[in-house]
Amino acid sequence: MNQPSRRTFVKSSVAAGLGAGLPSLESAPKELFVHHVLFYLKNAGNAADKAKLLEGLNKLAKCPTIKMVHIGTPAATNRDVIERSYTYSWLCFFDSPADEEAYQKHPIHDDFRNNYSSLWEKVVIYDAIGPKR
Repeated sequence: MNQPSRRTFVKSSVAAGLGAGLPSLESAPKELFVHHVLFYLKNAGNAADKAKLLEGLNKLAKCPTIKMVHIGTPAATNRDVIERSYTYSWLCFFDSPADEEAYQKHPIHDDFRNNYSSLWEKVVIYDAIGPKR
């Protein structure tokens, strides 16, 4: 009787163990939805308004469908093509357009708009979708 070698058995066992519990490529999300918002405060130089908006953004970051979030301020880079007049950049990633839509309708998002929108004079939003890498 031909039995597999110990090396073959170990290789196949390790390979099976590495794949255990991982989603198959077919079930993994194929698209990434990016939502990027630039906030321009009415009183850009007002430290209290800036702190209050940051407080709101940190609350908004708890929305459950957000995969990853980044809250930023303009970098000290200086080239003609760089926009630096905003107060905060809000960049978040979702697994799908449906997850971003759920975020838009979530009570946390509603509370954010209701409680903090009086602080800004303008928002600029960039939504993008593309393949996950």
